Amino acid sequence: MEKLTCDILVIGAGSGGLSVAAGASQMGASVILLEGHKMGGDCLNFGCVPSKALLAAGKAAYGQAHANDFGVADQTPLVDYAAAKDHVHDVIAQIAPMDSVERFEGFGVKVIQEFGRFVSPTEVDAGDTRITARRVVIATGSSPLVPPIPGLDSVPYETNETLFDLKEKPDHLLIIGGGPIGLEMAQAHVRLGSKVTVIEGAKALGKDDPEMAAVVLDSLRAEGVEIVEDALAAEIRGEAGAIEVLTKDGATYAGSHLLMAVGRKSNVDKLNLEAAGIESTRTGIKVDDSLKTTNKKVYAIGDVAGGLQFTHVAGYHAGVIIKSALFGMPSKVKTNHIPWATYTDPELAQIGLTEAQARAQYGDKLEVARFEYHHNDRAIAERKTKGLIKVMVVKGRPIGVSLAGHQAGEQCALWSMVLANNMKMSQIAAMIAPYPTIAELNKRVAGAYFSPKLFDSPFVKRMVGFVQRWMP
Repeated sequence: MEKLTCDILVIGAGSGGLSVAAGASQMGASVILLEGHKMGGDCLNFGCVPSKALLAAGKAAYGQAHANDFGVADQTPLVDYAAAKDHVHDVIAQIAPMDSVERFEGFGVKVIQEFGRFVSPTEVDAGDTRITARRVVIATGSSPLVPPIPGLDSVPYETNETLFDLKEKPDHLLIIGGGPIGLEMAQAHVRLGSKVTVIEGAKALGKDDPEMAAVVLDSLRAEGVEIVEDALAAEIRGEAGAIEVLTKDGATYAGSHLLMAVGRKSNVDKLNLEAAGIESTRTGIKVDDSLKTTNKKVYAIGDVAGGLQFTHVAGYHAGVIIKSALFGMPSKVKTNHIPWATYTDPELAQIGLTEAQARAQYGDKLEVARFEYHHNDRAIAERKTKGLIKVMVVKGRPIGVSLAGHQAGEQCALWSMVLANNMKMSQIAAMIAPYPTIAELNKRVAGAYFSPKLFDSPFVKRMVGFVQRWMP
Protein backbone atom coordinates (compact mmCIF):
# COMPACT_ATOMS: atom_id res chain seq x y z
CA MET A 1 0.00 0.00 0.00
CA GLU A 2 1.32 3.46 -0.96
CA LYS A 3 1.68 5.85 1.96
CA LEU A 4 1.30 9.63 1.62
CA THR A 5 1.30 12.56 4.03
CA CYS A 6 -0.20 16.03 3.67
CA ASP A 7 -1.22 19.12 5.59
CA ILE A 8 -4.87 19.03 4.47
CA LEU A 9 -6.83 16.01 3.29
CA VAL A 10 -10.17 16.84 1.70
CA ILE A 11 -12.72 14.06 1.31
CA GLY A 12 -15.26 15.01 -1.34
CA ALA A 13 -14.93 17.19 -4.45
CA GLY A 14 -18.19 19.11 -4.30
CA SER A 15 -18.47 22.85 -3.86
CA GLY A 16 -17.07 23.01 -0.33
CA GLY A 17 -14.29 20.47 -0.81
CA LEU A 18 -13.10 22.09 -4.02
CA SER A 19 -13.02 25.52 -2.39
CA VAL A 20 -10.92 24.24 0.51
CA ALA A 21 -8.55 22.33 -1.77
CA ALA A 22 -7.97 25.24 -4.14
CA GLY A 23 -7.59 27.84 -1.40
CA ALA A 24 -5.34 25.79 0.86
CA SER A 25 -3.05 24.65 -1.96
CA GLN A 26 -2.62 28.12 -3.41
CA MET A 27 -1.75 29.46 0.04
CA GLY A 28 1.07 26.97 0.50
CA ALA A 29 -0.41 23.89 2.16
CA SER A 30 0.11 20.40 0.79
CA VAL A 31 -3.35 19.11 -0.15
CA ILE A 32 -4.77 15.74 -1.17
CA LEU A 33 -8.32 15.59 -2.54
CA LEU A 34 -10.39 12.40 -2.64
CA GLU A 35 -13.44 11.90 -4.85
CA GLY A 36 -14.90 8.47 -5.52
CA HIS A 37 -17.72 9.67 -7.78
CA LYS A 38 -17.91 12.79 -9.98
CA MET A 39 -15.84 15.93 -9.63
CA GLY A 40 -18.12 18.86 -8.87
CA GLY A 41 -20.36 16.79 -6.64
CA ASP A 42 -24.13 16.87 -6.54
CA CYS A 43 -24.53 20.54 -7.44
CA LEU A 44 -22.80 20.34 -10.81
CA ASN A 45 -23.95 16.89 -11.86
CA PHE A 46 -27.37 16.29 -10.30
CA GLY A 47 -28.56 19.41 -8.50
CA CYS A 48 -28.26 23.17 -8.88
CA VAL A 49 -26.82 23.27 -12.39
CA PRO A 50 -28.99 20.73 -14.24
CA SER A 51 -32.17 21.79 -12.45
CA LYS A 52 -31.69 25.44 -13.41
CA ALA A 53 -30.87 24.43 -16.97
CA LEU A 54 -34.10 22.43 -17.21
CA LEU A 55 -36.04 25.33 -15.69
CA ALA A 56 -34.54 27.56 -18.39
CA ALA A 57 -35.84 25.18 -21.07
CA GLY A 58 -39.28 25.29 -19.48
CA LYS A 59 -39.13 29.08 -19.36
CA ALA A 60 -38.41 29.22 -23.09
CA ALA A 61 -41.42 27.03 -23.83
CA TYR A 62 -43.65 29.05 -21.53
CA GLY A 63 -42.57 32.29 -23.19
CA GLN A 64 -43.73 31.06 -26.59
CA ALA A 65 -47.14 30.14 -25.21
CA HIS A 66 -47.63 33.37 -23.26
CA ALA A 67 -46.40 36.17 -25.51
CA ASN A 68 -49.74 37.74 -26.39
CA ASP A 69 -49.60 40.36 -23.63
CA PHE A 70 -46.47 41.77 -25.30
CA GLY A 71 -48.05 42.09 -28.73
CA VAL A 72 -46.56 38.83 -29.97
CA ALA A 73 -48.84 36.00 -31.03
CA ASP A 74 -48.93 32.98 -28.73
CA GLN A 75 -47.47 29.82 -30.22
CA THR A 76 -47.87 26.28 -29.01
CA PRO A 77 -44.27 25.26 -28.27
CA LEU A 78 -42.95 22.15 -29.99
CA VAL A 79 -41.01 20.59 -27.15
CA ASP A 80 -38.29 18.05 -27.82
CA TYR A 81 -37.78 16.69 -24.32
CA ALA A 82 -34.68 14.72 -25.25
CA ALA A 83 -33.14 17.86 -26.78
CA ALA A 84 -33.97 19.78 -23.61
CA LYS A 85 -32.00 17.17 -21.68
CA ASP A 86 -29.16 17.57 -24.19
CA HIS A 87 -29.21 21.27 -23.30
CA VAL A 88 -28.94 20.32 -19.62
CA HIS A 89 -25.89 18.14 -20.24
CA ASP A 90 -24.28 20.78 -22.45
CA VAL A 91 -24.57 23.26 -19.57
CA ILE A 92 -22.95 20.75 -17.21
CA ALA A 93 -20.17 20.13 -19.75
CA GLN A 94 -19.42 23.85 -20.07
CA ILE A 95 -19.04 24.25 -16.30
CA ALA A 96 -17.29 20.94 -15.61
CA PRO A 97 -13.75 22.09 -16.56
CA MET A 98 -13.84 24.49 -13.60
CA ASP A 99 -14.20 21.46 -11.31
CA SER A 100 -11.95 19.07 -13.21
CA VAL A 101 -9.07 16.96 -11.97
CA GLU A 102 -6.73 18.76 -14.37
CA ARG A 103 -7.61 22.21 -13.03
CA PHE A 104 -7.04 21.24 -9.42
CA GLU A 105 -3.82 19.43 -10.21
CA GLY A 106 -2.79 22.73 -11.77
CA PHE A 107 -3.28 24.32 -8.35
CA GLY A 108 -0.89 21.77 -6.88
CA VAL A 109 -3.56 19.50 -5.39
CA LYS A 110 -3.00 15.75 -5.57
CA VAL A 111 -6.33 14.28 -6.68
CA ILE A 112 -7.10 10.63 -5.96
CA GLN A 113 -10.31 9.35 -7.54
CA GLU A 114 -11.31 6.99 -4.75
CA PHE A 115 -13.64 7.11 -1.76
CA GLY A 116 -12.01 7.78 1.60
CA ARG A 117 -12.33 5.59 4.69
CA PHE A 118 -10.91 6.41 8.12
CA VAL A 119 -8.66 3.77 9.68
CA SER A 120 -7.49 5.91 12.61
CA PRO A 121 -7.99 9.47 13.92
CA THR A 122 -5.39 10.80 11.46
CA GLU A 123 -5.28 8.18 8.68
CA VAL A 124 -7.57 7.59 5.71
CA ASP A 125 -7.45 4.80 3.15
CA ALA A 126 -8.34 5.57 -0.46
CA GLY A 127 -8.07 2.54 -2.71
CA ASP A 128 -4.52 1.23 -2.31
CA THR A 129 -3.27 4.47 -0.70
CA ARG A 130 -3.05 5.31 3.00
CA ILE A 131 -2.94 9.03 3.78
CA THR A 132 -1.78 10.61 7.02
CA ALA A 133 -2.99 14.20 7.35
CA ARG A 134 -2.45 17.00 9.84
CA ARG A 135 -6.02 18.12 9.23
CA VAL A 136 -8.93 16.38 7.48
CA VAL A 137 -11.95 18.08 5.92
CA ILE A 138 -15.03 15.93 5.31
CA ALA A 139 -17.06 17.40 2.45
CA THR A 140 -18.95 14.37 1.20
CA GLY A 141 -22.27 16.17 0.75
CA SER A 142 -25.67 14.52 0.68
CA SER A 143 -27.78 12.28 -1.51
CA PRO A 144 -31.52 11.78 -2.09
CA LEU A 145 -33.47 10.46 0.87
CA VAL A 146 -35.70 7.61 -0.23
CA PRO A 147 -38.14 6.70 2.57
CA PRO A 148 -39.25 3.08 3.07
CA ILE A 149 -42.72 3.49 1.59
CA PRO A 150 -44.35 0.08 1.07
CA GLY A 151 -44.12 -1.00 -2.56
CA LEU A 152 -41.49 1.55 -3.58
CA ASP A 153 -38.80 -1.09 -3.91
CA SER A 154 -40.76 -2.82 -6.70
CA VAL A 155 -41.68 0.29 -8.72
CA PRO A 156 -39.31 2.28 -10.97
CA TYR A 157 -38.72 5.80 -9.73
CA GLU A 158 -36.45 8.77 -10.35
CA THR A 159 -34.42 10.92 -7.97
CA ASN A 160 -32.43 14.03 -8.78
CA GLU A 161 -29.51 11.69 -9.52
CA THR A 162 -31.36 9.95 -12.38
CA LEU A 163 -33.97 12.44 -13.58
CA PHE A 164 -31.62 14.42 -15.82
CA ASP A 165 -30.65 11.31 -17.77
CA LEU A 166 -34.30 10.56 -18.57
CA LYS A 167 -34.84 11.29 -22.28
CA GLU A 168 -38.48 10.21 -22.54
CA LYS A 169 -40.88 12.98 -21.53
CA PRO A 170 -43.17 11.81 -18.72
CA ASP A 171 -46.81 11.83 -19.74
CA HIS A 172 -47.83 12.36 -16.11
CA LEU A 173 -45.11 12.92 -13.52
CA LEU A 174 -45.95 12.14 -9.90
CA ILE A 175 -43.68 13.92 -7.45
CA ILE A 176 -43.57 12.92 -3.80
CA GLY A 177 -42.31 15.96 -1.90
CA GLY A 178 -43.40 19.58 -2.08
CA GLY A 179 -40.11 21.25 -1.21
CA PRO A 180 -37.87 23.29 -3.53
CA ILE A 181 -36.62 20.32 -5.58
CA GLY A 182 -40.10 18.90 -6.10
CA LEU A 183 -41.69 22.21 -7.06
CA GLU A 184 -38.88 23.34 -9.34
CA MET A 185 -39.11 20.09 -11.27
CA ALA A 186 -42.90 20.28 -11.25
CA GLN A 187 -42.87 23.65 -12.99
CA ALA A 188 -40.14 22.67 -15.43
CA HIS A 189 -42.08 19.58 -16.51
CA VAL A 190 -45.51 21.16 -16.75
CA ARG A 191 -44.01 23.86 -18.98
CA LEU A 192 -42.38 21.19 -21.13
CA GLY A 193 -45.72 19.49 -21.67
CA SER A 194 -46.11 16.90 -18.90
CA LYS A 195 -49.00 16.59 -16.52
CA VAL A 196 -47.69 16.93 -12.97
CA THR A 197 -49.05 16.01 -9.56
CA VAL A 198 -47.12 16.95 -6.41
CA ILE A 199 -47.97 14.90 -3.32
CA GLU A 200 -46.83 16.49 -0.05
CA GLY A 201 -47.28 14.90 3.37
CA ALA A 202 -47.47 18.25 5.19
CA LYS A 203 -47.43 21.74 3.63
CA ALA A 204 -45.72 22.56 0.35
CA LEU A 205 -42.78 24.92 0.85
CA GLY A 206 -43.40 24.47 4.56
CA LYS A 207 -40.05 25.94 5.63
CA ASP A 208 -40.84 29.31 4.06
CA ASP A 209 -43.10 32.18 5.08
CA PRO A 210 -46.66 30.98 4.30
CA GLU A 211 -47.65 34.26 2.66
CA MET A 212 -44.64 34.08 0.35
CA ALA A 213 -45.11 30.39 -0.35
CA ALA A 214 -48.70 31.08 -1.39
CA VAL A 215 -47.48 33.41 -4.17
CA VAL A 216 -45.48 30.55 -5.68
CA LEU A 217 -48.05 27.81 -5.09
CA ASP A 218 -50.87 29.88 -6.60
CA SER A 219 -48.77 30.52 -9.69
CA LEU A 220 -47.88 26.85 -10.12
CA ARG A 221 -51.48 25.78 -9.73
CA ALA A 222 -52.51 28.37 -12.31
CA GLU A 223 -50.04 26.77 -14.74
CA GLY A 224 -51.63 23.36 -14.22
CA VAL A 225 -49.53 21.75 -11.49
CA GLU A 226 -51.74 19.73 -9.16
CA ILE A 227 -50.43 20.23 -5.61
CA VAL A 228 -51.92 18.00 -2.94
CA GLU A 229 -51.03 18.84 0.66
CA ASP A 230 -51.45 16.86 3.89
CA ALA A 231 -51.30 13.72 1.80
CA LEU A 232 -48.78 11.28 3.27
CA ALA A 233 -47.79 8.52 0.86
CA ALA A 234 -48.74 5.15 2.36
CA GLU A 235 -48.18 2.74 -0.55
CA ILE A 236 -46.84 2.73 -4.09
CA ARG A 237 -47.77 0.18 -6.68
CA GLY A 238 -47.73 -0.44 -10.42
CA GLU A 239 -45.08 -0.70 -13.09
CA ALA A 240 -43.21 1.47 -15.57
CA GLY A 241 -45.70 3.78 -17.29
CA ALA A 242 -48.51 3.02 -14.84
CA ILE A 243 -47.70 3.98 -11.25
CA GLU A 244 -50.09 4.70 -8.40
CA VAL A 245 -49.45 6.49 -5.12
CA LEU A 246 -51.92 5.74 -2.34
CA THR A 247 -52.08 8.19 0.56
CA LYS A 248 -53.07 7.63 4.17
CA ASP A 249 -56.38 9.41 3.66
CA GLY A 250 -57.39 6.80 1.08
CA ALA A 251 -56.80 8.84 -2.10
CA THR A 252 -55.03 7.40 -5.14
CA TYR A 253 -52.95 9.35 -7.66
CA ALA A 254 -51.95 7.73 -10.95
CA GLY A 255 -49.16 8.70 -13.32
CA SER A 256 -46.58 7.41 -15.76
CA HIS A 257 -43.41 8.36 -13.85
CA LEU A 258 -42.49 8.92 -10.22
CA LEU A 259 -39.95 11.36 -8.78
CA MET A 260 -38.91 11.04 -5.15
CA ALA A 261 -38.08 14.50 -3.75
CA VAL A 262 -38.68 14.22 -0.03
CA GLY A 263 -35.31 15.48 1.18
CA ARG A 264 -31.64 14.69 1.55
CA LYS A 265 -29.44 12.49 3.74
CA SER A 266 -25.83 13.14 4.66
CA ASN A 267 -23.23 10.92 2.99
CA VAL A 268 -21.43 9.26 5.90
CA ASP A 269 -21.83 5.53 5.25
CA LYS A 270 -18.47 4.95 3.54
CA LEU A 271 -16.38 7.00 5.99
CA ASN A 272 -16.01 4.58 8.93
CA LEU A 273 -16.31 7.52 11.32
CA GLU A 274 -15.98 5.38 14.42
CA ALA A 275 -12.34 4.65 13.63
CA ALA A 276 -11.61 8.38 13.81
CA GLY A 277 -13.66 9.04 16.94
CA ILE A 278 -16.16 11.14 15.03
CA GLU A 279 -19.75 11.28 16.24
CA SER A 280 -22.72 11.64 13.92
CA THR A 281 -26.38 12.51 14.46
CA ARG A 282 -29.60 11.81 12.60
CA THR A 283 -28.90 14.76 10.29
CA GLY A 284 -25.17 14.37 9.74
CA ILE A 285 -21.78 14.72 11.40
CA LYS A 286 -21.77 16.46 14.76
CA VAL A 287 -19.80 19.73 14.60
CA ASP A 288 -19.24 22.73 16.86
CA ASP A 289 -19.60 26.36 15.78
CA SER A 290 -16.11 26.25 14.23
CA LEU A 291 -17.13 23.18 12.17
CA LYS A 292 -14.80 20.86 14.09
CA THR A 293 -16.04 17.32 14.69
CA THR A 294 -15.55 15.40 17.93
CA ASN A 295 -12.09 14.64 16.52
CA LYS A 296 -10.57 18.12 16.72
CA LYS A 297 -8.26 17.46 13.78
CA VAL A 298 -11.21 16.82 11.51
CA TYR A 299 -13.71 19.32 10.12
CA ALA A 300 -17.05 18.66 8.41
CA ILE A 301 -18.52 21.20 6.00
CA GLY A 302 -21.52 21.58 3.71
CA ASP A 303 -24.43 19.17 3.63
CA VAL A 304 -22.65 16.47 5.60
CA ALA A 305 -22.42 18.81 8.61
CA GLY A 306 -26.19 18.50 9.00
CA GLY A 307 -27.23 22.15 8.79
CA LEU A 308 -28.53 24.22 5.87
CA GLN A 309 -28.02 22.17 2.71
CA PHE A 310 -27.11 24.64 -0.01
CA THR A 311 -24.11 24.92 -2.29
CA HIS A 312 -23.37 28.47 -1.18
CA VAL A 313 -23.34 27.31 2.45
CA ALA A 314 -20.64 24.77 1.63
CA GLY A 315 -18.61 27.52 -0.02
CA TYR A 316 -19.07 29.73 3.04
CA HIS A 317 -18.01 26.88 5.33
CA ALA A 318 -14.84 26.46 3.27
CA GLY A 319 -13.85 30.05 3.98
CA VAL A 320 -14.50 29.61 7.68
CA ILE A 321 -12.26 26.58 8.10
CA ILE A 322 -9.43 27.81 5.88
CA LYS A 323 -8.89 30.60 8.40
CA SER A 324 -8.78 28.04 11.23
CA ALA A 325 -6.94 25.14 9.60
CA LEU A 326 -4.30 27.17 7.75
CA PHE A 327 -3.69 30.12 10.04
CA GLY A 328 -4.70 28.73 13.42
CA MET A 329 -7.07 31.64 13.96
CA PRO A 330 -10.47 31.32 15.67
CA SER A 331 -13.27 31.25 13.13
CA LYS A 332 -16.92 30.48 13.73
CA VAL A 333 -19.99 29.96 11.60
CA LYS A 334 -22.86 32.43 11.56
CA THR A 335 -26.19 31.56 9.99
CA ASN A 336 -28.25 34.75 10.24
CA HIS A 337 -26.96 36.09 6.91
CA ILE A 338 -27.28 32.89 4.87
CA PRO A 339 -29.96 33.16 2.15
CA TRP A 340 -31.82 30.44 0.33
CA ALA A 341 -33.94 30.54 -2.80
CA THR A 342 -36.37 28.40 -4.74
CA TYR A 343 -36.02 29.05 -8.47
CA THR A 344 -39.57 28.63 -9.57
CA ASP A 345 -41.30 31.43 -11.50
CA PRO A 346 -41.95 33.51 -9.44
CA GLU A 347 -38.94 32.86 -7.25
CA LEU A 348 -38.96 32.54 -3.48
CA ALA A 349 -36.14 33.69 -1.20
CA GLN A 350 -35.49 33.97 2.51
CA ILE A 351 -32.70 35.30 4.70
CA GLY A 352 -32.67 35.54 8.47
CA LEU A 353 -35.92 35.22 10.41
CA THR A 354 -39.36 34.84 8.87
CA GLU A 355 -42.14 37.05 10.20
CA ALA A 356 -43.49 34.27 12.43
CA GLN A 357 -40.02 33.51 13.84
CA ALA A 358 -39.33 37.20 14.42
CA ARG A 359 -42.65 37.75 16.21
CA ALA A 360 -42.02 34.77 18.45
CA GLN A 361 -38.56 36.07 19.35
CA TYR A 362 -39.11 39.83 19.55
CA GLY A 363 -42.84 40.34 20.11
CA ASP A 364 -43.90 43.99 20.10
CA LYS A 365 -40.39 45.18 19.29
CA LEU A 366 -40.81 43.88 15.75
CA GLU A 367 -41.73 46.13 12.85
CA VAL A 368 -42.53 44.69 9.41
CA ALA A 369 -42.00 46.73 6.25
CA ARG A 370 -43.71 45.58 3.05
CA PHE A 371 -43.62 46.54 -0.60
CA GLU A 372 -45.56 44.91 -3.44
CA TYR A 373 -44.14 44.07 -6.86
CA HIS A 374 -47.12 45.65 -8.61
CA HIS A 375 -45.82 49.08 -7.53
CA ASN A 376 -42.45 48.50 -9.24
CA ASP A 377 -42.27 50.03 -12.72
CA ARG A 378 -39.87 47.46 -14.16
CA ALA A 379 -42.05 44.62 -12.91
CA ILE A 380 -45.04 46.29 -14.57
CA ALA A 381 -43.13 46.69 -17.86
CA GLU A 382 -42.20 43.00 -17.86
CA ARG A 383 -45.60 41.86 -16.55
CA LYS A 384 -43.97 40.30 -13.49
CA THR A 385 -46.15 41.94 -10.87
CA LYS A 386 -46.90 38.95 -8.63
CA GLY A 387 -45.11 39.08 -5.32
CA LEU A 388 -43.80 41.21 -2.50
CA ILE A 389 -40.89 41.82 -0.18
CA LYS A 390 -41.14 41.84 3.61
CA VAL A 391 -38.39 43.07 5.91
CA MET A 392 -38.45 42.26 9.62
CA VAL A 393 -36.90 45.13 11.59
CA VAL A 394 -35.92 45.52 15.25
CA LYS A 395 -34.56 48.88 16.48
CA GLY A 396 -33.93 50.03 12.93
CA ARG A 397 -31.95 46.98 11.85
CA PRO A 398 -33.21 44.17 9.56
CA ILE A 399 -33.23 40.73 11.15
CA GLY A 400 -34.96 38.87 8.33
CA VAL A 401 -36.15 39.33 4.76
CA SER A 402 -38.72 37.33 2.79
CA LEU A 403 -39.18 37.77 -0.94
CA ALA A 404 -41.51 36.20 -3.46
CA GLY A 405 -41.48 37.38 -7.05
CA HIS A 406 -39.38 38.00 -10.13
CA GLN A 407 -35.63 37.71 -9.40
CA ALA A 408 -36.21 37.19 -5.69
CA GLY A 409 -33.00 35.17 -5.47
CA GLU A 410 -31.03 38.00 -7.08
CA GLN A 411 -32.50 40.63 -4.74
CA CYS A 412 -31.73 38.53 -1.67
CA ALA A 413 -27.98 38.93 -2.16
CA LEU A 414 -28.13 42.57 -1.07
CA TRP A 415 -29.81 41.61 2.18
CA SER A 416 -27.11 39.04 2.95
CA MET A 417 -24.61 41.90 2.95
CA VAL A 418 -26.95 43.96 5.13
CA LEU A 419 -27.40 41.25 7.76
CA ALA A 420 -23.76 40.14 7.66
CA ASN A 421 -22.66 43.69 8.47
CA ASN A 422 -25.46 44.55 10.91
CA MET A 423 -26.51 47.47 8.73
CA LYS A 424 -29.45 49.78 9.38
CA MET A 425 -32.56 50.45 7.31
CA SER A 426 -31.32 54.02 6.92
CA GLN A 427 -28.35 52.70 4.96
CA ILE A 428 -30.68 50.85 2.60
CA ALA A 429 -32.76 53.99 2.20
CA ALA A 430 -29.59 55.86 1.19
CA MET A 431 -28.94 53.42 -1.66
CA ILE A 432 -29.54 54.63 -5.21
CA ALA A 433 -30.89 51.97 -7.57
CA PRO A 434 -30.93 52.65 -11.33
CA TYR A 435 -34.38 53.24 -12.74
CA PRO A 436 -36.22 51.15 -13.75
CA THR A 437 -34.97 47.99 -12.06
CA ILE A 438 -36.40 45.26 -9.88
CA ALA A 439 -33.66 46.24 -7.41
CA GLU A 440 -35.65 49.39 -6.60
CA LEU A 441 -37.86 47.14 -4.49
CA ASN A 442 -35.13 47.08 -1.86
CA LYS A 443 -34.96 50.86 -1.61
CA ARG A 444 -38.73 51.21 -1.75
CA VAL A 445 -39.29 48.78 1.12
CA ALA A 446 -36.88 50.89 3.17
CA GLY A 447 -38.99 53.89 2.21
CA ALA A 448 -42.10 52.03 3.32
CA TYR A 449 -40.42 51.51 6.70
CA PHE A 450 -39.63 55.20 7.17
CA SER A 451 -42.75 56.73 5.58
CA PRO A 452 -45.06 56.41 8.64
CA LYS A 453 -42.31 57.78 10.86
CA LEU A 454 -41.96 60.87 8.65
CA PHE A 455 -45.36 61.51 7.11
CA ASP A 456 -47.57 60.54 10.06
CA SER A 457 -45.48 62.17 12.77
CA PRO A 458 -46.96 65.31 14.44
CA PHE A 459 -43.46 66.18 15.65
CA VAL A 460 -42.07 66.17 12.12
CA LYS A 461 -44.92 68.32 10.89
CA ARG A 462 -44.43 70.81 13.70
CA MET A 463 -40.72 70.94 13.02
CA VAL A 464 -41.26 71.56 9.29
CA GLY A 465 -43.82 74.24 10.09
CA PHE A 466 -41.43 75.95 12.48
CA VAL A 467 -38.55 75.90 9.99
CA GLN A 468 -40.72 77.19 7.17
CA ARG A 469 -41.95 80.11 9.27
CA TRP A 470 -38.52 81.18 10.45
CA MET A 471 -36.18 80.13 7.64
CA PRO A 472 -34.97 83.25 5.73
